[in-house]
Amino acid sequence: MEMENQLARTWEGYVDWRGKPAFRRKHGGMLPAAFFVLVVEVLENLAYLANASNLVLYLSEYMHFAPSESANSVTNFMGTAFLLALLGGFLSDAFFTTYYVYLTSAIVEFLGLVILTVQAEIDSLKPQKCDPTNPNTPCRKVHGAKAAMLFLGLYVVALGVGGIKGSLPAHGAEQFDENTPQGRKQRSTFFNYFVFSLACGALVAVTFVVWIEDNKGWQWGFGVATLAMFLSIPVFLAGSSWYRNKVPVGSPLTTICKVLIASLLNTCMPSSPSSNVIVNMATSPSEDPALEDERAVEKEKIMETADSASKSLRFLDRAVAKNSAGGMLKCSAREVEEVKIVLLVLPIFACTIMLNCCLAQLSTFSVQQAATMNTKLGSLKVPPASLPVFPVIFIIILAPIYDHVIIPFARKVTKSEMGITHLQRIGIGLLLSIIAMAVAALVEIKRKRVATDSGLLDSTRPLPISFLWIAFQYLFLGSADLFTLAGLLEFFFTEAPASMRSLATALSWASLAMGYYLSTVIVSIVNSATGHSRHKPWLSGENLNGYHLERFYWLLCALSGLNFIHYLFWATRYKYRSTGNNK
Repeated sequence: MEMENQLARTWEGYVDWRGKPAFRRKHGGMLPAAFFVLVVEVLENLAYLANASNLVLYLSEYMHFAPSESANSVTNFMGTAFLLALLGGFLSDAFFTTYYVYLTSAIVEFLGLVILTVQAEIDSLKPQKCDPTNPNTPCRKVHGAKAAMLFLGLYVVALGVGGIKGSLPAHGAEQFDENTPQGRKQRSTFFNYFVFSLACGALVAVTFVVWIEDNKGWQWGFGVATLAMFLSIPVFLAGSSWYRNKVPVGSPLTTICKVLIASLLNTCMPSSPSSNVIVNMATSPSEDPALEDERAVEKEKIMETADSASKSLRFLDRAVAKNSAGGMLKCSAREVEEVKIVLLVLPIFACTIMLNCCLAQLSTFSVQQAATMNTKLGSLKVPPASLPVFPVIFIIILAPIYDHVIIPFARKVTKSEMGITHLQRIGIGLLLSIIAMAVAALVEIKRKRVATDSGLLDSTRPLPISFLWIAFQYLFLGSADLFTLAGLLEFFFTEAPASMRSLATALSWASLAMGYYLSTVIVSIVNSATGHSRHKPWLSGENLNGYHLERFYWLLCALSGLNFIHYLFWATRYKYRSTGNNK
């Protein structure tokens, strides 16, 4: 009886920071556990975006990269950072709790920022200052040991960012009881406010820190980012007594690979799959005794999706054939169904990559466009990298309204727990990205017309047109990011099996990474394809006024439209495992 009472008081499968059982009345919940996570995210995103938002100008003006080279360097850096979120998610699911993965990653990012701060402070670690108009002081791109130090600092930061992005959202989402409607609603609120916290950190980064970088020096900008990252560590530790941490249950990648290999091997053998995977899972004893203690809700969700998944991915059923290879390749029916669920969400993941390719332009060409324009507001000169303040403020205002007004209203209208589904949110974001690229192309046409009419097409002088025109594309893409990122984070977390949630949540950031890499690839392909004619490539040269950026934006608009059609194909066929409702 005492043992039963103890189990009733503790969170099954969760421990505190010391590895002892987590208690229901003490650990988890929005306050104070998840609140600490949200505050940490403000500081962490401030540290990251303080540099990423303005990095393209740092590389071009201080490290003497060409505009397209600095744009590609930024997208490669940001892409790597977000792709490494998969590593953070994998470690959180397989070996360590999200608690320890975050702490380690925060220390790594802090060290990377220290390296960048030191280089920005000491002139001998940077390339020689130059004057583009003076042939006696040519601009030489950073090289040798100085370049090695620059990229070492950047990619150590990327490693830390990846670990944080792969662990912190899942750590916050783990604080809620998904067995109750109230817990699921609180978890949905957490994801909305997670994006809100991202925006709060970004607001400080693109205003205060960018102003410091442009007016006081990059050593001060990097210094503020370093301080913010340092402060995030004690803030996170302050919530240790209230966190509940999910116990790692083994490598999800091992399970996925094992099922895929076993099904492939058994397909090549003269055998028949087990008569009914779903029945086996429901009626036969588990091959792993630990699985017997899994929560009833998780088992029910697997069963709800099993029939649909089995029909669409029936070839994986051979992984549990009677003559299947034993040992390491021995698969349970539950493992097969979990792998099917993961594979079913991958098309949704793939459809968001194009959106993030469009978002990559906010950190590259859009900043460079604004730098060629009049950036004064009255007597105040606004740094071009502060343009994201427009979508950031919009997100800060809209996120609470969305959670406290729009969602409750939608729940009453639709009579469903979600109100607006995750896939509907993602779809709205994809649609907004199409509009954003069309607006960006039209604004660039206007900017080039002003450059031509004023006789400044070949000049580096600021054009007589306000940089606020660029704010329109920032506003649409920022809105797209709000809808898509929050929807993706919650979609992957709720749809993935419990043993794979950190890795699945990291797919949201991996989509960003793929988008940044895709941007680099498209720029290279465009330059290669257009460079074979009599004219120079669309996106090459030292002067942005000579670029055909409007054509590039129209290309992204067309690709985004095709991607949206592709998304509708998969979204209308997807069946939620957590609700059983379509779309």
